[in-house]
Amino acid sequence: MKNRLSVVGLCGALFLLCPVCAGAEAPATPKADAGGPTAKPMAHSYDAGPHNVPPEGFVALFNGKDLTGWKGLVADPPKRAKMTPEALAAAEKKATEEALKHWKVEDGFIVYDGKNNSLCTAKDYGDFEMYVDWKIHAGGDSGIYIRGSPQVQIWQNRVGSGGLYNNQKNPSNPLKNVDNPPEQWNRFHIKMIGEKVWVWLNEELVVDNVTMENYWERGKPIYPTGQIELQHHGSTLWFRNIYVKELK
Repeated sequence: MKNRLSVVGLCGALFLLCPVCAGAEAPATPKADAGGPTAKPMAHSYDAGPHNVPPEGFVALFNGKDLTGWKGLVADPPKRAKMTPEALAAAEKKATEEALKHWKVEDGFIVYDGKNNSLCTAKDYGDFEMYVDWKIHAGGDSGIYIRGSPQVQIWQNRVGSGGLYNNQKNPSNPLKNVDNPPEQWNRFHIKMIGEKVWVWLNEELVVDNVTMENYWERGKPIYPTGQIELQHHGSTLWFRNIYVKELK
């Protein structure tokens, strides 16, 4: 009997020591810090080929072998408009010769050493749809000029790439940051109709039907046509899979 009472007494003591048994709440399991640093996964990997082969309905602006169809940058649209055709041709020839010292083709992509100026399409485009793959180093800065005007932004920044950076009255930032980590390939899908622009980055919509403003002449709407430019901003850059489809 004495042993039985001892066992009962021991169980009662354990009951009182156990908060769950006594009816109290058990201590909560510590939760992971949701605000702590986490490694950002790649949204999409674009390493798989084939590369520089346009999808149906698109034309390749870069053939993966050389810079045929590209030229060096001469001034800005208002200044180019004031030049005679002969003067513009001479200036473009000189600019292209210099550009080709810094914009090279390596292993099927365009690489830029950051030491010259923007690279431009030889042809002007109005309404169009395009794809371009790009990557940039940590802290880098670049962009895609459309109709000769800045720009669909490329950079390593918490805001994210894809915004119409030079807009003042209309949205300039992307809807979200979906950039891949530095020196990983990203893909833009850009559509421009009239003065409106849509941008998808890594298959996520980041600019939705936004008016692109005229950076060069603020009082005027964006130009109806113009060259596409890979922007120089002093950073090493890589581009490939550049396709365009003109929209009638």
